[in-house]
Amino acid sequence: MFCIPQRIKQYTGRYSLVDGIPFKLPVNTSNSPALMAIFPINPEKAKQFLPAGIHPFRLWKKALLVITVIDYKETTIGKYIEYSIAIACTHGAKPAPRLLPAIFMNFFKTGQYVVDLPVSSEISVKGGKGIWGMPKHQGHLNFEIEDNKVSSQYDLDGKLVTYVEIEKPKKTCIPVKTRASNYCSFRGMLMKSDILLDTKFGVHLFKKAKARFVIGDHPRLQAMKELEIGEAIATMFLPSINGTLDDHIESWFLDYEQLPDTLPEGLESVINLGLSEEWLSPPTAPIPEK
Repeated sequence: MFCIPQRIKQYTGRYSLVDGIPFKLPVNTSNSPALMAIFPINPEKAKQFLPAGIHPFRLWKKALLVITVIDYKETTIGKYIEYSIAIACTHGAKPAPRLLPAIFMNFFKTGQYVVDLPVSSEISVKGGKGIWGMPKHQGHLNFEIEDNKVSSQYDLDGKLVTYVEIEKPKKTCIPVKTRASNYCSFRGMLMKSDILLDTKFGVHLFKKAKARFVIGDHPRLQAMKELEIGEAIATMFLPSINGTLDDHIESWFLDYEQLPDTLPEGLESVINLGLSEEWLSPPTAPIPEK
């Protein structure tokens, strides 16, 4: 459970101008459908994708891969699709016990570490990366809602990066109000941002969770094939998200045993971006047969 911070209530209806991006406060979204699919993965291999201080959240003996796609139809910066590929995690000096971080989320600083985050529009890249440190970049994306399934495809350079598909729940009446935390790496720092969600959803769990996640032939995410991705343990469809992005951001220096050989991606990747709300063309790469 959460409540909107008083500072956000106080500036509602006012305006901000950050990095040349004008927006009305608060930064929020409404009437935006989303899908989520959660898959078990090898926790030891998951560590390869996580920086120091971020640990895989363990559900029994497995870590969790979290795929979330949101079709943002009404936002402060226009329409766009966001395709999040993340690993459920905790933040701290030591790994957390199993299961407990799902209950005591604030204590264990539970969230997800975002590995890749393609979006449709340039302005979303500029704002998400430059302000909140999210690893956004433009990709060829779609979001399809059919009678029995919901799916999304992510292409780059004419090749399939990933495809996700879930069975659509018949009922989406479960209410939820929560704070969800995202951890990302940018500029050599670990960035944490929160979104406050107020929505309803439908869910399938364990054997009833029917989902498909395909990693295509584009080289970007080939390393994730080593995660030993299992059958989905949970799928969710959220027909209309209402969410507010918190203006409170935290960051920490990323630390390494040795000085890195290459520079991390920095502000040079966003400083010359514009404010275009235009999308790249829809994805067209073929999806492998089941």
